[in-house]
Amino acid sequence: MSTVTPTPHTSRRALLTGSALAALSACAPSEPPSTSLSPTATPLRLRPSASTAPTPKPPVWPTRAQLVAKYGSRTPREWGLEPSGVLLRQTSRQVCLTFDACGGPYGSKVDTDLLKLLRKHRAKATLFLNRRWIEANQELATELAADPLFDLQNHGTRHLPLSVSGRKGYAEQGTHNVGEVYDEVMGNVATLTELTGSRPRFFRSGTAHYDEVAARIVRELGMVPTNFGINGDAGTTFTPSQIVESMAPTKPGDIVIGHMNQPRNDTAEGMARAIPALVTRGIGFAHLVDVV
Repeated sequence: MSTVTPTPHTSRRALLTGSALAALSACAPSEPPSTSLSPTATPLRLRPSASTAPTPKPPVWPTRAQLVAKYGSRTPREWGLEPSGVLLRQTSRQVCLTFDACGGPYGSKVDTDLLKLLRKHRAKATLFLNRRWIEANQELATELAADPLFDLQNHGTRHLPLSVSGRKGYAEQGTHNVGEVYDEVMGNVATLTELTGSRPRFFRSGTAHYDEVAARIVRELGMVPTNFGINGDAGTTFTPSQIVESMAPTKPGDIVIGHMNQPRNDTAEGMARAIPALVTRGIGFAHLVDVV
């Protein structure tokens, strides 16, 4: 995915108001080739059998110490929702609905009405889960992992804005250095891998704030730092009518953010109007892993 240059976007600003190689088959002839080839004959080259084909090695991700050594002296120049390296859109003809579950003091409850709505409309959604939310909802997290309608990705360990210099996302203190960036990203990887059977490919920071150095570190760790182009619920502060209004411009290629951990607020009610309106317009929904 190419680097995205930050551009102003009203819906993003509303917050202010996550393959193996095929083995080569043996292709030997039914009888051994003759050892008396004519001078013009081309020697037969046999493909390696499946048993001799090289086995691809799994990626080796950088260690905490290696990243500290590489990035520890770098000074970031960008901060916010749209720094260089953060995914804001995708290029398919579908829309990616994403919903965060923040955990801890930011809420470990479950918006069951929202989940029922997504299932009713067979609307695929990528769910960014914080480790503390998973720990508080282990049975449901296992159920969601088994449901092909949902794809589970990484929303961090403590829901921290991702900074190498101690910046804040709104009023929330971010990570202070490269080591803390590593801890925030990687502290949830083993949990999600065990839960889903595969390593997460996408990451969203707490408050969706990053600097460009932290975003680069996320990519070095094999994940895509992911934000959005359509702010569906402004951290569950929107009314139903505001959600409908914010979702109205949604078009193919957009990434939508909402939240699934605040059932007392209006996300489900607003999405119950906004999502059918998108379906009526012929918009389909895809997981990030299928289009990025």
